[in-house]
Amino acid sequence: MYGDTMKDDILNILKNSDKAIDVYEIQNALGIKDASKTGEFLKELHDLEDEAVIYHTKKDKYMLIEDSHLKVGVLRVNKKGFGFVEVDNLEEDVYIDALNMNGAIHDDVVLVEITSKVNIDRLEGRILKIIKRQVDQYIGEINFKGNTGYIELDDKKVNLEIEIDKENSLNAVDGHKVIVELDKKLGNNKFKGIVTKIIGHKHDPGVDILSIIYKYKFDIEFPVDVQEEVSEMNMEVLPEEKEGRKDLTNEMIFTIDGDDTRDIDDAISIEKLKNGHYKLGVHIADVSHYVKEDSPLDKEAYNRGTSVYLVDRVIPMLPHELSNGICSLNPEVERLAVSCVMEFDGTGKQLDYEIFPSVIKSRKQMTYKKVNEILEENKVPEGYEEYVDTLKLMNELAHILRKMKEKRGYIDFGVNEAKILVDEECKPTEITLRYQGEGEKLIEDFMVAANECVASHIYFMSLPFIYRVHEVPKPEKIKDFLTFVSSLGYNVKADVTDTKPTMIQDMLKQLEGKEEYKILSTLLLRCMQKAVYRAENLGHYALGSQCYTHFTSPIRRYPDTTVHRLLHTYLFDHKIDNNTIKKWESKLISIADQSSERERASVNCEREVDDMKMAEYMESHIGEEFDGMISSVTNFGMFVELDNLIEGLVPIKDMKDYFHFDEEHMCLVGEKSHKKYTIGDKVRVRVVRASKEDKTIDFEIVKDYKYE
Repeated sequence: MYGDTMKDDILNILKNSDKAIDVYEIQNALGIKDASKTGEFLKELHDLEDEAVIYHTKKDKYMLIEDSHLKVGVLRVNKKGFGFVEVDNLEEDVYIDALNMNGAIHDDVVLVEITSKVNIDRLEGRILKIIKRQVDQYIGEINFKGNTGYIELDDKKVNLEIEIDKENSLNAVDGHKVIVELDKKLGNNKFKGIVTKIIGHKHDPGVDILSIIYKYKFDIEFPVDVQEEVSEMNMEVLPEEKEGRKDLTNEMIFTIDGDDTRDIDDAISIEKLKNGHYKLGVHIADVSHYVKEDSPLDKEAYNRGTSVYLVDRVIPMLPHELSNGICSLNPEVERLAVSCVMEFDGTGKQLDYEIFPSVIKSRKQMTYKKVNEILEENKVPEGYEEYVDTLKLMNELAHILRKMKEKRGYIDFGVNEAKILVDEECKPTEITLRYQGEGEKLIEDFMVAANECVASHIYFMSLPFIYRVHEVPKPEKIKDFLTFVSSLGYNVKADVTDTKPTMIQDMLKQLEGKEEYKILSTLLLRCMQKAVYRAENLGHYALGSQCYTHFTSPIRRYPDTTVHRLLHTYLFDHKIDNNTIKKWESKLISIADQSSERERASVNCEREVDDMKMAEYMESHIGEEFDGMISSVTNFGMFVELDNLIEGLVPIKDMKDYFHFDEEHMCLVGEKSHKKYTIGDKVRVRVVRASKEDKTIDFEIVKDYKYE
């Protein structure tokens, strides 16, 4: 035998074979002669085929998928019917015509055969098999004809017809937004369905956002067993819970957060030592004390992975009794914490540190707005008088730490965020830019320092851990970016073989001062790989950090809760035996994968809600004109971004001249006018269409500043 299971044995035989082999050759190689083992062998072989790990050829032979002309990937469907399959380790996506879908729908994991190249830039293929239907529920509006309900799906990319029998509708009525599961297949893309939840009527305030929340499998309610567990918890710190913890309740510790923050993870303290060094304390809510491993509460937090912050609400990872109550570092009450106290010299070099369980009592719940008044305007808001010197000392250290970060390669893309203000009925009233002042930067700098300190400590103990990693960008992505900025007339010098983040820093410096800087820095950011969670330390490229984790937000992120659990296990309870190490080596891989997946779902959910609210906002501004900058150019038009980050499409079909797309230079060129539109051009646009339902905004050009 070759591996731990028969599946491993089969895979090893195929890996070591230089050709496709038939079932008898595999069976002989396994040495299977017993009839009772033959049945198990055939089942494992068919399972591997169903999972698309191996390929069964037309000549009745088997080979590994990775050695074949077939690929496994995720299908992304355009609302026009065609799609692309995203394949790992394949530089380009595989184009799938609507006629070659073979019943697959948006987000399905599929087996695709690459058939031909359409042109130099695109692979074409056909779907042979649906391996896994990742979406098991759909959101849409139900309307009845007689006793049959018909679902109009919210996601226009999903090409499905779903019928609901009255008895399976939960008594829904016309116009209800519902969650539906597929039942019987009636045809190629036609199914009977079952309503599993009524979200609300489409015209009810907030139902639009709820529909998106449920699409990404977040829930506003907690299961009964979680509620029961929470109901039995003590909502104040008990004397016995303080045992073995350092008492910091008499120290000047406070929090700084947004005006409306209710889940307060982190508190800070500072002291200037006699030797001139800084003693910084970062005190984080000890969530793992309350969220016990493998409890219903822990399993629900694992499933959610993260809190979701939307325009009018938060979908918390933990119930409010914890997230706003006993786990939140509210002022003037005792709270359990894990403290990371670090000593820095005047250059920002860390000289010493200590990580320990503590009891704290925050003196004050400060806001960024009030702290920024002190640090930026030298004004002292009422109630902040005794903290002014401490805040200025903190800002002094924050600037030192930031300078140190920048020296080692920290990349600040300077990308803005939109802030959408809504009224009581969740209608958008204003869209502005989110402000990041000295207070926000100070907290960010201190949290980065604590995250690095904790990660480095466990890393050098060589123990299983969960890291926040951001890998080096792929050289070809940087090359493409350099080619593009060159087409704009900018000579940006960079060595794409340089794997240090200072290379990206230098590119940004060369682009500083350019009118298109905001757009170009965003494009360069898109060349970066995504930051994810891993059970191995790969460093954090954008932070210029060799070792990084997420320790500072355990109320709203499951990886941070896990880090706290590991600190208790390794450092405070001193459990470093072989069984503990083996357990966490196995467990952390799935925690990292799940946390990364739920983070992506959260980001997509937040982005989709923002897109919807921006479109809804622009519905009341049709006919109005705005200045903007071209942010993207495609073969179907160009996107223009306004100063408040609202982005809309100027469709090529609506443009007055006939424009063709020059992909090499990423621009649209007019056949008669010879006008050329490219990324970074300033234009004035008029809003011609906006659809909250489709989450789209259409503009038309009314002025070209380049051609004035």
